[in-house]
Amino acid sequence: MSANGNGKYAIEAKSIDVFYGSYRAVHDVSLGIERNKITAFIGPSGCGKSTVLRAFNRMNDLVPGARVEGEILYRGRNLYGDDIDPVEVRRRIGMVFQKPNPFPKSIYDNVAYGPRILGMRDKKTLDDIVENSLKQAALWDEVKNDLKKSGLALSGGQQQRLCIARTIAVEPEVILMDEPCSALDPIATQRIEELMKDLVKNYTIIIVTHNMQQAIRVSDYTAFYYIRKDQDGNSETRWGELVEFAPTEKLFNQPQFEETSDYISGRFG
Repeated sequence: MSANGNGKYAIEAKSIDVFYGSYRAVHDVSLGIERNKITAFIGPSGCGKSTVLRAFNRMNDLVPGARVEGEILYRGRNLYGDDIDPVEVRRRIGMVFQKPNPFPKSIYDNVAYGPRILGMRDKKTLDDIVENSLKQAALWDEVKNDLKKSGLALSGGQQQRLCIARTIAVEPEVILMDEPCSALDPIATQRIEELMKDLVKNYTIIIVTHNMQQAIRVSDYTAFYYIRKDQDGNSETRWGELVEFAPTEKLFNQPQFEETSDYISGRFG
């Protein structure tokens, strides 16, 4: 995992298919995720966008019968190579889930959990990591006097920012976010969106969202996934197909495909 990482892309997918047993959930997806940009994945439910996201840090490995074909390159190496440690992949490519999931531990121990797993024991260093991570997650000022309080006692928006701080604490390069605001109210959603715009200075961010206005507000690039039938409509449906990938402004203002135009204008279905 130490190969040169100075290229244009943080992650590059090359003709990936994702299967759950015999079911192909993602069909021949290729795209490059630019460094220090926010890329949004949009599309109807069941179109494969979260499956692609989870393929980027091998979370699909945890699903029985799942397999990935094709290549996903990170620092010039295929993440699915025989010599790649999935745990190390998940440290470099962190993930924030749809529902805030703090551990039933203190705020401090939530953030310190990852560094401790990696062998960090020095109290002063851990203190610094916790403080810096909470500051980056825009949560420090709200909790700095309550670090021993349970993370479960925080509001939903605070819990999600705590989960972001926990992800940051192990120094990833890429942060995956799977509908991180879907369980939050509009004010908490705004805080998370502002946070993403700040974090992207130091991280590459990929977000799955059903909220197209959110994609417009926060992302630099947008990928639209869809469920396509062959031309005659009678052949096998192709699930999880990447229809269009472009700078966000261009995709929403000048979509190149009818499916994209229909979806973003609300004519889908």
